[in-house]
Amino acid sequence: MTRYTPRPIDATALKELRTADDAGRPVRPFTAGDDSAPVDCVGSPLRCCLRPARAGERVALVSYAPLRRWAAATGAEPEAYDEVGPVFVHAEECGGPDPHAPGYPFTRTGALRVLRRYTAAGHIAGGRLLELPEDADAALDAALDEAFADPGTALVHVRAVEYGCLHFEVRRP
Repeated sequence: MTRYTPRPIDATALKELRTADDAGRPVRPFTAGDDSAPVDCVGSPLRCCLRPARAGERVALVSYAPLRRWAAATGAEPEAYDEVGPVFVHAEECGGPDPHAPGYPFTRTGALRVLRRYTAAGHIAGGRLLELPEDADAALDAALDEAFADPGTALVHVRAVEYGCLHFEVRRP
């Protein structure tokens, strides 16, 4: 059992992202595993339901600005920390994360993650590189404990180092 709740992209943002992404581009859905798809995304992390994409699913690769959307809801002003990055989502509404799925999502042993801490004002407050060990859940728990030990940390983004994309967000418990 993990100590923190990984948050997917929220339903309102997903609805908007399925029309136009946060860079203002129209969404171009495709079928995962189809030879004509612009990218082979089978196994890629879906941020709407926090699981890997399966062959035959309709997906979209969109630009997403997680801090911008959080700031709009909280009144924070991230200024230069407002970044946009690529994420995969289902092209149509899905059931969201499985509430019975064990552990943190996307925890392949040896994968590199960066945990970026943000203040309530939306400014970056530091980060930590983490190579996921065999017990990735315990390592993520410890890294998140460390992040939230700073009372100024409002939320943490867990990102893939290789592509810089957001895997999930964790907010102060």
